[in-house]
Amino acid sequence: MILLGMIGYVLAQFAVGVWVSRRVNSESDYILAGRRLGPVLVAFSVFATWFGAEAIVATSAEVFDKGISGALVDPLAYGLAVIAAGFLYAAMLWRQGVTTFADVFRARFSPFVEKLVVVVLLPGSVFWAAAQIRAFGQVLSSTSHLSLSDAIMLAAVLVASYSVIGGLLADAVTDFFQGAAVIIGLVVLTIVVSVAAGGIGAAVDGAPAEHLAFSTQVHGTPLEAFEAVAVAFFGSFVAIELISRFLGARSAAVARGGTMTGGIMYIAIGILPIFLGLAAAGLVQSDPALKAKLVDSEQVVAVLSEHYLPRWHYVVFGGALISAILSVVHSALHASGAQVSHNIVVHVIPGLGTRGKLRAARLSVVALTGAAFLLALTSDRIKELVEIASAFGSAGVFISAAFGLFTRFGGPISATASILLGTAVWAVGRFGLEWEAPYIVALAGSGAAYVIIGLFERQRSAAAVTSAAG
Repeated sequence: MILLGMIGYVLAQFAVGVWVSRRVNSESDYILAGRRLGPVLVAFSVFATWFGAEAIVATSAEVFDKGISGALVDPLAYGLAVIAAGFLYAAMLWRQGVTTFADVFRARFSPFVEKLVVVVLLPGSVFWAAAQIRAFGQVLSSTSHLSLSDAIMLAAVLVASYSVIGGLLADAVTDFFQGAAVIIGLVVLTIVVSVAAGGIGAAVDGAPAEHLAFSTQVHGTPLEAFEAVAVAFFGSFVAIELISRFLGARSAAVARGGTMTGGIMYIAIGILPIFLGLAAAGLVQSDPALKAKLVDSEQVVAVLSEHYLPRWHYVVFGGALISAILSVVHSALHASGAQVSHNIVVHVIPGLGTRGKLRAARLSVVALTGAAFLLALTSDRIKELVEIASAFGSAGVFISAAFGLFTRFGGPISATASILLGTAVWAVGRFGLEWEAPYIVALAGSGAAYVIIGLFERQRSAAAVTSAAG
């Protein structure tokens, strides 16, 4: 009954998306919502896009296991990255009139660098979507008799159906309702859990003493803690899921203000899963029934809501949680599918008309959903998927984007070397050599490669000018 109620809630959101998607008639409508999103829709879309599985499920699990130190990365690092992106370059990219983030690299560097960025960032988006699909499956599994694998399969089917229909406009409209529902749901659950624990102070005090002491040691060594923050911050700073939200704004000011507001909302609401993780760590010591249900820390929020909320309230909250996850996974699939179709497929298959381009974008989303499903099915933890998603390929892209957007230094060879080296160094350090801080090394290597080759390009350009003058 609970499972049917939550699926019904999701289908209602799906119906809203289908209704709005009737206004999607072209690739531009699908990818950019016709550039007509106002400040409220941009802010809620940014918030809902970021506030998904890792913010609710993974953060509460980290705090339940490790205490408040588990919140160093999320919501703090992720939220600050969103605010910084809004302040520094949201308006700049909007004024450039680009359709996707990869367009920036084509204009600044070359078509080859444009396609390289699409390919390098694609795995990260798929990992990000897989994390959301796994979280979706966790919620479905905890509220039904479905096995986790069956629940993940059902989640993937719902995600594929939801994602292929609506473009950015449909996503932004449903983001508003989904974001509001999650905020209300978390506030209500926080109040109920606080009352059950005897008050907010009692709930926090009931947690183990070590959970209330902030220490980077829960992330390993200080270097590993810095690595985790760097991955979250710099990876999010150039995340195409974030950039796709503000490119659909109706003005540069809306792009900047809406993005920054969404980041502030993310940090503010992100405090609630932190509290719920701490409260759960204390309540399981005094409530044997809750302890028996909470066999997996990734199900902290789901189990708390099932245990303390009335059945119909739990159905609504569970539906809100799932719809929030849908919003995040749709943004990942929509943004990456848009780049694949707009920056690669359309160029590989010239002559596609308006309908052909729209169909290519939707088919790209379906293909990526299948890949994300397989990853979700074979992965063990949401947190690991999120870490890989944020780090994969983003070091070199961040360096190239920083130089490309804010300076005229460096050219196509600099960007290509920086992106390839950053990706290779991180992958070898992370999976092969198991370094403590492969992402930091990748950032340093990418920066060095860009500068060194940039100096060579400048010297060659000066020599060419001198030769032409002679």
